[in-house]
Amino acid sequence: MVEIVVGPNLFTLGTFVLSWHGFFSFVAVATAVYLVGRWAPMQGIDPDDIYSIAIWGILGGIIGARFVHVIDNWGYYSGNPGQSLAIWSGGIGLWGGILGGFIAAATYALIKKHPVGVIADLTAPAMLFVQTIGRLGDIVNGEHCARAWDFALGFIWTNPASDARICANGVGVTVQPVIAYEMLWNMFALFIIWRLRGKLKPAGMLWAVYLVFYSVGRFSITFLRQDKIWALGMQEAQYIALLILGITVVILLWKARLTSPGEAGEAAAGRQQAARGTRAERRRQGR
Repeated sequence: MVEIVVGPNLFTLGTFVLSWHGFFSFVAVATAVYLVGRWAPMQGIDPDDIYSIAIWGILGGIIGARFVHVIDNWGYYSGNPGQSLAIWSGGIGLWGGILGGFIAAATYALIKKHPVGVIADLTAPAMLFVQTIGRLGDIVNGEHCARAWDFALGFIWTNPASDARICANGVGVTVQPVIAYEMLWNMFALFIIWRLRGKLKPAGMLWAVYLVFYSVGRFSITFLRQDKIWALGMQEAQYIALLILGITVVILLWKARLTSPGEAGEAAAGRQQAARGTRAERRRQGR
């Protein structure tokens, strides 16, 4: 078995508590912004524009992540409405972070007339990579209750302060390594998506492929988790995955086409030329 003996908090300073989940979430977000900003010039996009979009994406992601968590635990929050905004006390939903972040970032990008599809495609591989980073915090914290599993690769949390104590199996019981399953699935999906870069058109299709892969993985792996059942033996995350899967598969079948390297190169060159013109105009205006 894989024993996790570390407690959920990295350090405590007075009333301030930094959990491993919070630490790795910060590293994940910072890494995503860095990667997309670094890749942006290859598509003729100013990294500064990426950083501006990222601010709105992060805010939207926080709101969306909390919203999904509150809805999934409405039995508690309906009686404690004041706790709905207390995100510092814990409780987020990754689906809400992905969708809320995308909606907020895409809305801002549209207002500023940035190429939403191109930026989304740049973000797709980064998302899979940084989600894996974020899940490291879940492993340490003992989050995501899972079914008992008496096998050599099962996870077991032995620290009495671990978040695993609130699960049905509690601390000291070997369970399915559902977090590790998702991390491995993310890496498999990243391998496929990385090979598809620049090979799909129109822009935005790579983002749709990312959503398909994440939906399939999340739907399947969640059967091994012990979250709240909504209906028909399925959990909230599974219904969101089915909804997103239905939408994205239809979009891909309707719009996605393979493109030649020449077409992709010409499109990128055109965006680079336009971006140079935009940067020159900004310098003339003293911005």
